[in-house]
Amino acid sequence: MTNRVDRAGLQVAAELAEFIENTALPGTGVAADAFWDGFSALVHDFGPKNRDLLEKREAIQSQIDDWHTTRAGQAHDEVAYDAFLRDIGYIVPHGEDFTIDTASVDPEIASVAGPQLVVPITNARFALNAANARWGSLYDAFYGTDAMGRAPHGKGYDRGHGSRVVARTRVFLDDAFPIAGASHGDVSTYAVDDGQLMVDGKPLMSPGQFAGYTGDASAPDTILLKNNGLHVELVFDADSVIGSNDRARLADVRLESALSAIMDCEDSVACVDAEDKVLAYSNWLGLMRGDLEAVLEKGGKTITRKLHDDRTYTAPDGSDLTLKGRALLWIRNVGHLMTNPAILDRDGNEAFEGLMDSMITTLIAKHDLARDSGNSVHGSVYIVKPKMHGPEEVAFTNDIFAHVENTLGLPANTIKVGIMDEERRTSANLKGCIRAAKSRVAFINTGFLDRTGDEIHTSMEAGPFSRKDFIKRKGWITAYENQNVDIGLECGLSGKAQIGKGMWAMPDAMAAMIEQKIEHPRAGANCAWVPSPTAATLHALHYHKVDVFAVQDMLKKGGHRSSLQSLLDIPVARFRGWTDAQIQREVENNAQGILGYVVRWIDSGVGCSKVPDMNNVGLMEDRATCRISAQHIANWLHHDVVDEATVLEALRKMAVVVDGQNAGDDSYRPMAPDFDGIAFQAASDLVFRGREQPSGYTEPVLHRRRLELKAQRNA
Repeated sequence: MTNRVDRAGLQVAAELAEFIENTALPGTGVAADAFWDGFSALVHDFGPKNRDLLEKREAIQSQIDDWHTTRAGQAHDEVAYDAFLRDIGYIVPHGEDFTIDTASVDPEIASVAGPQLVVPITNARFALNAANARWGSLYDAFYGTDAMGRAPHGKGYDRGHGSRVVARTRVFLDDAFPIAGASHGDVSTYAVDDGQLMVDGKPLMSPGQFAGYTGDASAPDTILLKNNGLHVELVFDADSVIGSNDRARLADVRLESALSAIMDCEDSVACVDAEDKVLAYSNWLGLMRGDLEAVLEKGGKTITRKLHDDRTYTAPDGSDLTLKGRALLWIRNVGHLMTNPAILDRDGNEAFEGLMDSMITTLIAKHDLARDSGNSVHGSVYIVKPKMHGPEEVAFTNDIFAHVENTLGLPANTIKVGIMDEERRTSANLKGCIRAAKSRVAFINTGFLDRTGDEIHTSMEAGPFSRKDFIKRKGWITAYENQNVDIGLECGLSGKAQIGKGMWAMPDAMAAMIEQKIEHPRAGANCAWVPSPTAATLHALHYHKVDVFAVQDMLKKGGHRSSLQSLLDIPVARFRGWTDAQIQREVENNAQGILGYVVRWIDSGVGCSKVPDMNNVGLMEDRATCRISAQHIANWLHHDVVDEATVLEALRKMAVVVDGQNAGDDSYRPMAPDFDGIAFQAASDLVFRGREQPSGYTEPVLHRRRLELKAQRNA
């Protein structure tokens, strides 16, 4: 039984109230009574509107379901479908042209393009790693991955591989920072002469790329270069193993890598009660105060990780130059759907978790705003708001943030919003969504994983969908990705806000990432998600090759590359002559991904993890990937592509596989042979009750089952 205290009509879990009053509030200048009064007004005044918006989602979905069922067996009529969606308010008028007027946006968001990380805020070590991933060693990234085709051989130092790393890095330097009449691979001295970098006595072809140095000008300890807004640091050390064997004594090349990072309270965490929320908020507080630490054992030693300091150099004109040592941090709040038992309203209803997050994470961010060298140098708070359906829900978020600012004594539009373009109704009305928050929008992003899950659920009654790999090849997704950039540029985001792209899901496949992910900056995206700090360093190479703002300028002249009709093309299977083996493999692949993710979510409270697929390839899984797999099986079940007995057999077969993949974990509880554990039941719920889940989301099932497990353990 949760111990609760009354605060302005709210019944608040005692541990959450204690955290807010004794830890989060001190130092913000906000009185406890004022905070709770404003919080209570937020819950009680905005809660009913929140419920109305969720009911509208369901009403619209019901009408779409009916439209498809009454036309079962008929050819899809695009014109009639478009008119129908407008008639029910699914598509709303775009309105007149406009440009956003968001102000006080930090350069990492507005004017420099680069990689972005997303990490669970409940894991302090991951959060610190992401924040500190602003700078990364290119030598380490090349050496420790398959980025150059293979990983190093053996346990000791692979000299041949190391030599190839050095050579490959010199190629990068020649491409990004060419020297007049020479190559970085041949030079022996780097020196600063009268404010100019000289390399074996020769200048850079673009002398303005020299940004600073440390140490003695004639023999610097580091040289700072700059290209497309991103910095690169050359580190010289004759006493190091690498530097002592290098003609120029170059020991490392460090790239400015993750310019920004999203600390996630949503898809990658498992926060179901006050205990979990306090952990999430505590880590966010540590980041905002700058004192978060994580203690870990590595190589038999105890290591304490902290946030990196800023970096200071001597600029070419002799002045001091200070650069951020950490990524600029966003906090991703929960969407509008879920409630949380940490707070009950005066009627005993659980408060909406998104309302909780907006008030508490912004309160915590006030600690950063009071610091001289913290997260935002322009006095902004950056909040990503996921899973919004259409302009009305974005406008609701805008109103929530305005109330929070008023309660906490912040200037209007201090809170900047990131709009996740990951629901179909948002994609169809993206311009209206941006308009609804045009004075605070600082980020839009294509989330193709959730977007695919919503695509399936929205058109569940239209027919059986293609296999997952083929869904990604359909025309709708190209239209979706192009439209996001085109509309962002049309609304004036270039130079004011980020236009982002989604995650690379294979953290061990860096060679493939280097080959493929360059398409994101080429598409005009200011940032794109990567799964690790190492991946951020490798992805940074793409932003040295591609001038994103030049690409955006070119795209602005070309007009829209896709139509709304293309965006709304439903990726149902045109050819349905699948063999039994193809059907079985598709279902088993989905089942394996669901089980591998859900068992860790339910049993261990891990909201994001690298889950081996059927071929033992590690894939990053979170609730978005789980949503796709569950909705896909639910769709095939509904249209009799497969029956329940076959799906249950696949779940049980894959449970055995997942048990084997986790055999080395002593804390792991096998699902087989009884298949009666809560985790297996949760996975079954996601599939067999998938059609009835709101928008096909996994959260209601996962939260309910995780709470069930926690209650069982505490009994």
